[in-house]
Amino acid sequence: MRLPQTLLLLTATIGFGLCFPAPAEDWPGWRGPRGDGSSVEKQVPVNWDAPKGDGVAWTTEIPGEGHSSPIVLGKRIYVTSALTATEERLLLCLDRDSGRELWRQTVLTSPLERKHKENSFASSTPATDGQRVFVTFLDGLDAVVAAYDLAGKQLWLARPGQFTSQHGFSSSPVVFEDKVIVNGDHDGDAWIAALARSDGHTLWKIDRENKTRSYCTPIIRELAGHTQMILSGSKCVASYDPHNGQRHWIIDGPTEQFVASIVYNPKHDMLFMTGGFPAHHILGIKPDGQGNVTESKIVWRTTKGVSYVPSPISEGDYFVVVSDGGIASCFDAATGELYWQERVGPHAHSSIVSANGLVYITTDDGGTTVIKPGKTYEKIAQNALGEPTSSSPAISDGHLFLRGSKHLYSFGPKY
Repeated sequence: MRLPQTLLLLTATIGFGLCFPAPAEDWPGWRGPRGDGSSVEKQVPVNWDAPKGDGVAWTTEIPGEGHSSPIVLGKRIYVTSALTATEERLLLCLDRDSGRELWRQTVLTSPLERKHKENSFASSTPATDGQRVFVTFLDGLDAVVAAYDLAGKQLWLARPGQFTSQHGFSSSPVVFEDKVIVNGDHDGDAWIAALARSDGHTLWKIDRENKTRSYCTPIIRELAGHTQMILSGSKCVASYDPHNGQRHWIIDGPTEQFVASIVYNPKHDMLFMTGGFPAHHILGIKPDGQGNVTESKIVWRTTKGVSYVPSPISEGDYFVVVSDGGIASCFDAATGELYWQERVGPHAHSSIVSANGLVYITTDDGGTTVIKPGKTYEKIAQNALGEPTSSSPAISDGHLFLRGSKHLYSFGPKY
């Protein structure tokens, strides 16, 4: 039985704290139904070898290029891409069971923006509320948010604010209640905005006073008696009320720029931040503060094993992160004690996912190392994609979906 969309939206905002059997889940946005890379599914593939065809349900070519990750809603997969020759930014819909393209829409045609060599022109992952699919791109100086129905018809297109950065654009939308929330941290009048899911009009918009580029997608949880939207970026770590944008608390620094999303560990009631540039830090943070909590709510801190781009995972008593240089590290979630560090690949941009007590770490060469988090390093499997990737996996209905530089792969049993 597939989790109904209302429950998926609920778990995306308050976490998954009830004990149910593990039915199939949709993967409705960046880092899945809870925004933290976790899946509650039990029957998830562990072994595959795409070049040999082992464990591959299907492979389909994706036109253009992009680092965005696929999302899954029922029998459909949605993914964005960019055609550099024609300067088109695309939204594609594929059949989940076969990979067949069902439709594609050009969201906008616009001159290609300046970007970092490790970024792409389609790096933002879509999001869905079960009725619409939301995408974000950059059109000149304007951040663009567009909504499509499930048949591919554009319902609205909004421009919530300007965005300038020498590194390009990558801001994945987040669905919360009647809102689509977009982070507009950039080198200018930075902002965060909430748009109405129904028609795209602005419900609230706040300034980010440090006016510095960052690319973090926030998570939303019920913590310490408040609905909290937490993100790092723009020289701080901060929590806001997603209903109105009012800030709950802030931590100064610990550095300027951030990419990786924050994760939450309910067992230890702890938020974990990893980043960034130019200084590198991991923080364990208690989420029950008010005002400036720089000196009061940081439980532990380390500069070892930090990732700038890949988002981490926290499983039970463990916090697992992979550095941009391909070194995986496992920490004690409560204390920050480093248990082990191991090289898993040459370089990493993909964010970590987890399912059935296992952690999946994908590196830029297309390799995915599956580990069991613990006090000692335990590698369960080493898998090959056969092409480079900078995208993050999606898990749904017993399959793992991974986008390479040219193709989208479905790993698991054939339908």
